[in-house]
Amino acid sequence: MATTSSACVSIAVLVVVLSSTSCYSSPSPTTTANGSSDTDLAALLAFKSQLTDPLGVLTSNWSTSTSFCHWLGVTCSRRRRHRRVTGLSLPHTPLHGPITPLLGNLSFLSFLRLTDTNLTASIPADLGKLRRLRHLCLGENSLSGRIPPDLGNLARLEVLELGSNQLSGQIPPELLLHLHNLQVISLEGNSLSGQIPPFLFNNTPPLRYLSFGNNSLSGPIPDGVASLSQLEILDMQYNQLSSLVPQALYNMSWLRVMALAGNGNLTGPIPNNNQTFRLPMLRFISLAQNRFAGRFPVGLASCQYLREIYLYSNSFVDVLPTWLAKLSRLEVVSLGGNNLVGTIPAVLSNLTRLTVLELSFGNLIGNIPPEIGLLQKLVYLFLSANQLSGSVPRTLGNIVALQKLVLSHNNLEGNMGFLSSLSECRQLEDLILDHNSFVGALPDHLGNLSARLISFIADHNKLAGSLPEKMSNLSSLELIDLGYNQLTGAIPESIATMGNLGLLDVSNNHILGPLPTQIGTLLSIQRLFLERNKISGSIPDSIGNLSRLDYIDLSNNQLSGKIPASLFQLHNLIQINLSCNSIVGALPADIAGLRQIDQIDVSSNFLNGSIPESLGQLNMLTYLILSHNSLEGSIPSTLQSLTSLTWLDLSSNNLSGSIPMFLENLTDLTMLNLSFNRLEGPIPEGGIFSNNLTRQSLIGNAGLCGSPRLGFSPCLKKSHPYSRPLLKLLLPAILVASGILAVFLYLMFEKKHKKAKAYGDMADVIGPQLLTYHDLVLATENFSDDNLLGSGGFGKVFKGQLGSGLVVAIKVLDMKLEHSIRIFDAECHILRMVRHRNLIKILNTCSNMDFKALVLEFMPNGSLEKLLHCSEGTMHLGFLERLNIMLDVSMAVHYLHHEHYEVVLHCDLKPSNVLFDNDMTAHVADFGIAKLLLGDDNSMIVASMSGTVGYMAP
Repeated sequence: MATTSSACVSIAVLVVVLSSTSCYSSPSPTTTANGSSDTDLAALLAFKSQLTDPLGVLTSNWSTSTSFCHWLGVTCSRRRRHRRVTGLSLPHTPLHGPITPLLGNLSFLSFLRLTDTNLTASIPADLGKLRRLRHLCLGENSLSGRIPPDLGNLARLEVLELGSNQLSGQIPPELLLHLHNLQVISLEGNSLSGQIPPFLFNNTPPLRYLSFGNNSLSGPIPDGVASLSQLEILDMQYNQLSSLVPQALYNMSWLRVMALAGNGNLTGPIPNNNQTFRLPMLRFISLAQNRFAGRFPVGLASCQYLREIYLYSNSFVDVLPTWLAKLSRLEVVSLGGNNLVGTIPAVLSNLTRLTVLELSFGNLIGNIPPEIGLLQKLVYLFLSANQLSGSVPRTLGNIVALQKLVLSHNNLEGNMGFLSSLSECRQLEDLILDHNSFVGALPDHLGNLSARLISFIADHNKLAGSLPEKMSNLSSLELIDLGYNQLTGAIPESIATMGNLGLLDVSNNHILGPLPTQIGTLLSIQRLFLERNKISGSIPDSIGNLSRLDYIDLSNNQLSGKIPASLFQLHNLIQINLSCNSIVGALPADIAGLRQIDQIDVSSNFLNGSIPESLGQLNMLTYLILSHNSLEGSIPSTLQSLTSLTWLDLSSNNLSGSIPMFLENLTDLTMLNLSFNRLEGPIPEGGIFSNNLTRQSLIGNAGLCGSPRLGFSPCLKKSHPYSRPLLKLLLPAILVASGILAVFLYLMFEKKHKKAKAYGDMADVIGPQLLTYHDLVLATENFSDDNLLGSGGFGKVFKGQLGSGLVVAIKVLDMKLEHSIRIFDAECHILRMVRHRNLIKILNTCSNMDFKALVLEFMPNGSLEKLLHCSEGTMHLGFLERLNIMLDVSMAVHYLHHEHYEVVLHCDLKPSNVLFDNDMTAHVADFGIAKLLLGDDNSMIVASMSGTVGYMAP
């Protein structure tokens, strides 16, 4: 489409002539005998005052005034009489400031062009006095306010160009009432609002160029637009127009451009016969992003000059029309975002001038026709979000002009061999293949793709193998996304040479090995997503060189070692997630360098030391998770400066002291978890403690008191001075009684204490070391039936002896069953943080794609089920033994329901799931179908299988 500034030129050759200018030596206005005056020069001088150094002009003589006229964009005539300014053109001149109202005195002015001159303020109403004006061009400035209705007095006006300003308000209804000669009106790119006056165009029959686009106009398109028989350009796109489009708009003999896109609510039937749909000169049509429905308008088949069709994002329901192939001049076809059905017709390959083919977000099925490779001039091919299947045709490599290939969100399959043919597309910049079913390894010839390639996206496929070393040949790559595949192997060191890389995502794969040691050379990297892999080793110190990094996620890996202090000095970091690793050591004392940080998650590691005081300087922090570590000390008072904090989780550490009262003043805080620490003292009562907080957020802190709403005991009041003499009398008696009680309790719980110590020693023996499949094979004598303790619905349990001599129970899940992985995850999730003598504990795990096992404490006295059925050789359970078992089980269930940091429902509690150790202490086991109950009483099922069918306890 032509620009608005070119519109002023396209209607007529615009020249600037000074035919009768009064240029006297005196700058003061005077009037001659025949009526000519110096008002023209005064107006020019006032206009000149907006430029630099006006003083030299005001004191100039005749010759410099003549030079001034030339410099100002006008011409000084040599005639001394009847001199008038008839034209003024100063495009791209830095005028600044408002338009002087004195220009209204240039009564003979026929042409005024001040485009792109940095003018501000409103348009002077005095311009309505220029009755001889034919061309008024004020576009591309910063003019504001309303359009003066006085401009409607310019009866000779042919061009009115006010586009690309900051004009607001409604279009005056009388604006075009007397402009019978108007050929061009351009108001696009402003902030005009309200409805277009319904009779605005009733008196402008010569109008050829109408541009109201990019405003906030509403209501219907006036019927009068369709009566403009000379109209060639119609632009009303990107407003808020609604209702039916006048049918007569589709029957305009001279219309070349119809741009109605982006209004959102334009609708109505589009005629489909040659009598009511007749646009013989049409070159450009855009009805995109509206509510048109039905079939694609077949009347377009007769528009032989048509070059660009934009009908995307409507509600058309149709196959891809084969009549498109008859429009030999077509360069752009954009029909996506409709209910496209059927296949892509091979006949579209006849459109040899096509540069853009956009058919995304439909319901197309079938293969991509190999004939698409005949479209030699195709630059953009968008076929995403359909139901296309089959492999990618290698003929796409014949499209030498191809720059963007987007095939994402389909059902495409096969290997990536087609990449070798795409190496012929030397202009290729974006290759988008995500959310398909591609399989196999990434080939080495990936590195032979275009040196201009910027984006390579293939996440959510089934790609396997390792990342190719030669991928680093793609030196222009800025984005690599291969997340959610089945990639293995290590990240190649060569990737550190990709100096333009801004995003690397290989998350949710099976990547092994350490991070590249030279990762710090990726100086352009902004987003690094490596989470949910098996990356091991330490985080390289060079990571502190990534000064542009704003998002980093290394969570759910096997990283160890300490966090480099330099990572916490990256000023642009917004989010950092290192959770669920084996990172050790203390957090650096100085982390104030994270000036932009919004989220920090380092939970589920082995961090120790105290919470850094410098956290309080991170004023933009909203999300802080330090849970499941070994942090100690008190909660720093500096955290009270984190006024934007919405999520704070410090649970499962060794924090001590009291809960800071300032937490109740953090008004944005919606989630707080302080459970399982060593906090003590009163619980604050205001803020989050008065509404959103649940008991689960504070349990596991034996010294807390107050807050009856949460079920904690009241705090004891301080003793009065008069009670001290009484304490002196009672204290000796209390000490004696306490001593007797202590001896009794010691004797009573000696066995229990030995048991706990034995378990602690056992944990030390097995420790955090990794157990391999080979270790378990040796421990169970290759899972011999002689070591089989039992089998159930989800696998078998073997007795085994580890290399350290420790006897354990090894629960091996049957991977052929549908829910095996969910059972494994459920038991790990429930048992990883339990701290209770009557609950079975996981000592270790062994997990890979084909094998999953839990290493549990060995229970030599079997299950309650065997004891209840008193077979030969089993122990007889008396009343006291049964009572002890009931107490043990009830204490375990009470802990799960009321003291665990998440409420756990066992869902399958039965005698076979109650096991006994050497001392006949009962342990509740088998959490494969447990539920977690959230604090708001909504259940989240961890594993959705039902329990024992038809079971009822004997």
